[in-house]
Amino acid sequence: MTGSTPQDFLEKAAAALQSGDQAGSLRALRSGIRSHPKNAELRHAAGRALLTQGKADDAAEQFAEAFALAPNHHEHAVDQSIALTAAGRSREAVEVLATIEQQARGDAQYCSTRGKAERSAGNMEAAAQWYDRALRIEPNRPKALTGRANVAIERGEPRAVRHFDRALKVDPGNPYLWMGMAQALDVEGDHKGALIIMRQIADQAPGFTDGLRYLAQLRHARGDEDFASHFATAAQRVPQDPNIPDTWCKTLAALDLTAEAAEIAAAAQKPGATEAHFALLEAVYAGASGDNERAEAIFAGLDNESLDRVRHEARHRLRLGQFDAAGRLLDAALQRAPGDIGAWSLRDILWRLTGDERAQWLHGQDGLVQLRELVGRDGLVDDAVAELRTLHATAPMPLGQSLRGGTQTRGTLFHRSESILLELHRAILATLEEYRSNLPQHDPAHPLLRHRDTGWRLAGSWSVRLTGRGDHHAAHIHPHGIVSSALYLVLPDEVHEPGSRKGWLELGRPPRDLGLDLEPLIAIEPRHGHLALFPSSLYHGTTAFDSAERITVAFDVVTD
Repeated sequence: MTGSTPQDFLEKAAAALQSGDQAGSLRALRSGIRSHPKNAELRHAAGRALLTQGKADDAAEQFAEAFALAPNHHEHAVDQSIALTAAGRSREAVEVLATIEQQARGDAQYCSTRGKAERSAGNMEAAAQWYDRALRIEPNRPKALTGRANVAIERGEPRAVRHFDRALKVDPGNPYLWMGMAQALDVEGDHKGALIIMRQIADQAPGFTDGLRYLAQLRHARGDEDFASHFATAAQRVPQDPNIPDTWCKTLAALDLTAEAAEIAAAAQKPGATEAHFALLEAVYAGASGDNERAEAIFAGLDNESLDRVRHEARHRLRLGQFDAAGRLLDAALQRAPGDIGAWSLRDILWRLTGDERAQWLHGQDGLVQLRELVGRDGLVDDAVAELRTLHATAPMPLGQSLRGGTQTRGTLFHRSESILLELHRAILATLEEYRSNLPQHDPAHPLLRHRDTGWRLAGSWSVRLTGRGDHHAAHIHPHGIVSSALYLVLPDEVHEPGSRKGWLELGRPPRDLGLDLEPLIAIEPRHGHLALFPSSLYHGTTAFDSAERITVAFDVVTD
């Protein structure tokens, strides 16, 4: 198209898109950019095409170019922030939007987009303010109504039900809004109303797996023995949807019902794209339930070489005591993903079992595990406990977590708006910096120390309340963090009984399903008002205790 104008390329791209040729549309736009590299409209159109195809990082780059070429057109920056948020770069999205705040703050789309970016970045108060501003400008804007309702429940606002009711009047067919309404009702104590809504959603939208999972949690909380039976109904109604049995398996396995999960995975195997996926799940859950022969036969027939398969087979080889094979698989996994916490946690177990001196480097260096007193004012812990007890009064035992008994606060604890939790958050961040300053020096090969001097932030935060009768945490890891934690706020007296180790934190004991005779690397006696911090690559769990109350706050540290 020599001599063609930018409009010619835009029209060719539009024609290709209308015929269903997304790739051809993008090719036309890229040809136009080569011919007219300083045309902002072509850049913007290319960004939208890339975003539609799920290439958010590339889309953000094109929108950035468009904004640089035409800085007075704030829609370029708005779309750039949308792409950045989609790419998981929400902090950058907020920075881009801040540059056009003065000229765009009167636009509802800008305000709603800013609200989403702030929410994704964890700035809940700012998110609420920007959504509120969008709704003052355009009261029935669906995305702003949905975002504001979600922020209300995430912040623990007392009027969350009203926000969801307002959003549902505009978008009554949105299952996520109905699930949010159910969550808001459950928080207010209307468990029956929440259950009615979720049963209706499961009936009307059987492929909505988030809803199926939440219904299972509600049913489990009320003591239903067959708490996951609605998955079978959904699978019968939508037999072609692999996400239903996938979520069903994982919901059962979350409560150690691994034999049942293996049977679901076996039944889900049909010729097609997901056959290998469910075969791998069957092998994983069969092995976890103790049926090693069944798992071995499945692994022998798999040709799937994904990272997930390699890591899971390494776990299987560890369980069988085939340490050389496990080592080769873990080496392969970490060559492909050097920061993979799941692979590092298994390598720790392997190295300690085989007496490899590198185990000392991985988790035995002084300073990697620390028990530090919380940096904060006198009375902070007691004030925090009073608030947390209120939250635990309506909190469930969640599915998919390490908890075996007790309750865990909903959502992200430090996204809530209570001032005492904001103060506790600041105190934890200060303590975390003390931990960082006492770590060994930067080491680019180490899964934690490679991040010693980068930006850190909290991702996920929650409180757990255990009340004895054998309550505990099963051994687990947090695969998306680099540092994990436990802040001790209330402790039973038996924690300190000589020789008992009841309610202690164990670091490095393998999970029970591996069947390995390996003592924990470190056992920590909890101390009131102290924060245990350790690499996320260490398996960790707690020993059971018999009576009284144990309240902790935990979080994961991730890099910016």
